[in-house]
Amino acid sequence: MTLPSLRRILLKLSGEALMGDGQLGIDPNTVAGMAGEVKAAMEQGLEICLVIGGGNIFRGIAGAARGMDRAQADYMGMLATVMNALAMQNALEQMGVETRVQSAIKMDQVCEPIIRRRAERHLAKGRVVIFAAGVGSPYFTTDTGAALRAAEMKCDALFKGTSVDGVYDSDPKLNPNARRYDHIGFDRVLADDLKVMDASAVALCRDNRIPIVVFNLRQSGNLAEVLAGRGIATIVQDEE
Repeated sequence: MTLPSLRRILLKLSGEALMGDGQLGIDPNTVAGMAGEVKAAMEQGLEICLVIGGGNIFRGIAGAARGMDRAQADYMGMLATVMNALAMQNALEQMGVETRVQSAIKMDQVCEPIIRRRAERHLAKGRVVIFAAGVGSPYFTTDTGAALRAAEMKCDALFKGTSVDGVYDSDPKLNPNARRYDHIGFDRVLADDLKVMDASAVALCRDNRIPIVVFNLRQSGNLAEVLAGRGIATIVQDEE
């Protein structure tokens, strides 16, 4: 199995990826490095949508675990994703890449509302569109938000940048003998609970036939290598 030819992709980044070596917040050098990866991908002729989590600032489910109301905590997490989106926008535009941030929660002073046709127009003009605030409702993760936007924007694939180089049968950080998959089916990921993304996100990609590509974004230049078919990654798609 191989990926289809790519014209438009959605890149999902975890909020934690923006921390660098810190324990919390946004590291400008790390954000700049990731912006450079996005710019390199654009230079291959791709249209790019971005979704960034908020775990480096606030994670709703963690707040709920400490006694907060889950819906309130999730809204706080959505606001954290907007902060990350603005940080990435700043880094990209300092490199000469035009961007637009669209938020599922209206905040007109800092970004646009999510309007699909407007996002399509931005992409056609060569801009990166960063979708923030998840789906705009509590109880949904940014993984689900990424899958939703990938389907809505008719992306050819969803690329998930992580701290490991693919999908394993167990946690490679805990099990040195963990096996990495080059390809795996959606149903196998769900049946074995492999934690690629949350189950609703995987099911949404499966139902809309959007492959998920899991790769290590912390390795410099890896996104461009994966897009060129040379990097190490796992492709999650329907098995033939």
